[in-house]
This record gives sequence, structure tokens and C-alpha cells, in this order.
Amino acid sequence: MLRKVVMMRRVLHVKGDVMCTVVLLVLLCFLLYTRQVKRTIQCTSPLLPQIPSCKPQLKSKPSQPKSSSHIRSRSRRKKVVPTAAAGKQLPTLPPFDFESYLREKDNRNFSLLIDQPGKCRIIEEQEGGGGAASAPFMLIAVKSTAADFDKRQVVRQTWGKEGTFQPGGSIRTVFLLGIPRNRSSLPQWDRLLTYESKAFRDILLWDFEDTFFNLTLKETHFLEWVNRSCPHVKFIFKGDADVYVNVENILEMLQGREPDEDLFVGDIIVNARPIRRRSSKYFVPELVYGGGLYPSYAGGGGFVMSGHTARRLSSACQQVELFPIDDVFLGMCLQLIGVNPLRHQGFRTFGIPRPSAAPHLQTFDPCFYRELMVVHSLSVPQIWLMWNLLHDPKLSCHNRTRLAYGPFKWRGRIEETAGDATDYGEKPVFLTH
Repeated sequence: MLRKVVMMRRVLHVKGDVMCTVVLLVLLCFLLYTRQVKRTIQCTSPLLPQIPSCKPQLKSKPSQPKSSSHIRSRSRRKKVVPTAAAGKQLPTLPPFDFESYLREKDNRNFSLLIDQPGKCRIIEEQEGGGGAASAPFMLIAVKSTAADFDKRQVVRQTWGKEGTFQPGGSIRTVFLLGIPRNRSSLPQWDRLLTYESKAFRDILLWDFEDTFFNLTLKETHFLEWVNRSCPHVKFIFKGDADVYVNVENILEMLQGREPDEDLFVGDIIVNARPIRRRSSKYFVPELVYGGGLYPSYAGGGGFVMSGHTARRLSSACQQVELFPIDDVFLGMCLQLIGVNPLRHQGFRTFGIPRPSAAPHLQTFDPCFYRELMVVHSLSVPQIWLMWNLLHDPKLSCHNRTRLAYGPFKWRGRIEETAGDATDYGEKPVFLTH
């Protein structure tokens, strides 16, 4: 009897466990069913926001966690910018916003922030025991930027040094600057130029951004400054800061020239075509210039003009529509006043031919440089070295060849597109007399 009671208790205990398990399973199924019904309502109802899990998902292996490489690849895919239309590539953008330029090109009057009003003052020169008032014989104007302090320094200490020279007369120097576009790259640039102006009294700073296509503004504002503050200067040399200039040769060339007559001398480029290649630094679209050829113009590395021509250009350049390439723009102004620019072989604004083009010449031979006027694309150490080599009392050069005015030719296919020489990276070959 006792054994039967024990057996009955065991059976009831097992049935109780089974019943509890069944009840728990029923409750769990009910909760899962309720949750699924709620999610279905949220996904199908337009009035309720959809939760992320409503979106269809691709089945993945749960046992394989995502690696860091997968995460990086997903982040890279998110950064891809889709094209405007399927199967179409976005157009190549030009390096310059010409539409913005055309909208703002009529804004051509900017304030002069740093001036040198006494730069061209009339000075007294001793002639035969008496004093004679004389304006500067030549003004040297150098295009520069705020960050190029080292280039201005080497010019001040070498070929751009102010003073009185024979033959000729007094020489004055100014540097032409605009406001740096990236002001953070040169902290306190304004203080630098203020202190530099106080120390050297040769800085002209205008209130426009100093960019490649704003060099035309630098041209027009400098001519206005000459007309206002330096009206009696006899001759003007204007060039870049990375050139070497034989001032003595220029003064010798100007002997006997009348400053009240038109004169414009440099490395004159003729029959140059506008560059239509969008990747080029000198790209100009047809909507900006529709002509097939540019007028004759001087390479911007350096040229010489009379004070009379500079004053005429100041007026003409106010009538000519601004053009983004300053060299060509000045050629347009010369064309307006009817001045034919003259080419002198001593102006090498495209550099010196490489030894392969002229094996008998060494590109850094001081005796070769001694016969030139202007040589472009030199570094600060090269300018300093060449200055000292040429002024070394032990320097001895023989068989001097005078470089005169005359035509020149370009090698091969560049002959008809001389203006493209810098862009193509080609070197011109000059003919000597």
C-alpha cells in the first residue's frame, strides 16, 4: 500500500512539471505571436513610422562577425558621389571660374592700402658744380606676392638696388602686391608688409586678391599709380621677381632714347593662338576671347617702356575690356594706341636654351649672361650667384657679341604658336646677329 502511494506521488510530480512546462511554452508562444502582430501592423500601416527591421535584409551567416576590412569598405562606398545621370560622366571643370570672372570683371577700381608717395620725387643732381632737378631715370617695378619676402630681398640686394648709375641716372624700385588669397598660410601678413614698407619704402599694396588672373588688375593699378605719383619718370622696367636683370645693359640700350617718345621693348610674341585646352593654366574659352590670334605682346618676365608710353597705356587700359592674362591684355592696350612693340634678343623671358639645343653654350656661364638683359625662371640662390659672378673683378670675357633688335624663330611646331611655349614646356632657339 505504501509503495502505491509513493508511486502515485511521483506520477503526480512528473505531471506537474510537464504541466508547468506546457504552460510556459504556451505563454512564450503567445508573447511571440503578439509581438509579430504588432510589427506587422507597424509595417503595413501608413500612419505609423516604420522601424528599421521592417526593411528587407539579406541573409548572412550569423556565426561570422564583420571584420574591420568590411567596415572600412562600407565607409568608402558611402563616400562615392553618384553621377548626374546613369551612364554619363560629369564634365571636366576648368581651373578658373570664368562665369564668375565675367560677372565681376567690371569691378576694376581697388583701394591702395600701402603707398609710396615720395618714391619718384624730384631730386637734386650735381652737374658742373651746380644743382639740377631731375626725375628718376628708370623705375623698376616687380610683381610679387606677400609670401615672397626672400625673392624681394635678393632683388633689393642685387639687380633691383636703388641708387645712381652711370651711364644713366637714378633708379627707384617698387614691388607690386595684392592681398594673399590664403591668409592663413602666412600669419600676420599685413604686419609683415607694414614693417617691410617702413624699412624699405618700396611696397605698393592694393585691396584685391593676389591671384594669377588678377595680374591684369595689378597692371592697370600700377599704370594709374605711375600716372599719378611718378608722372616724370623717363623709363620703366617691369618684370617678375624670379628674373635676373642686367640693369647696366638696359641703361646702355636706353642711351640716346627720348623718354617723351613711344618705346616698348621686350621678348615680343607674335601670332600666338588662345589655348583652348581646359587643363592648361592659360586656358581661355571662346566666350571670353573669340579671336583666332592674340595681338603682339611681351612676355611678362620683363620689358622696358618709356614714361610717355606708360602714361598713354594708363589711359588706354581703362578703355580695353579686362582680360584674364595680363601679358595679352597689355598687348591689346598697345594695339589700341598704335604702338608696335619691339623685340630685343637680350630679353629671354622663356629661359635659356638647354645645352642640348646649344652645346657650345653653358646655361650658367656668366659671360653668356653678361650679354643679356633679362633671364626668366631663376631661383633665389641662382640670382644671388649670378650677380656675384658677374660683378667679380676677376671675371674675364672675350669676343663680346652685341645683341640687337630683330626677329626670332621657334623650333618645329611652336613657330606659329609662340605664346604656347611656356605651356608646352618647349625651349625657344634664338638667332644671334
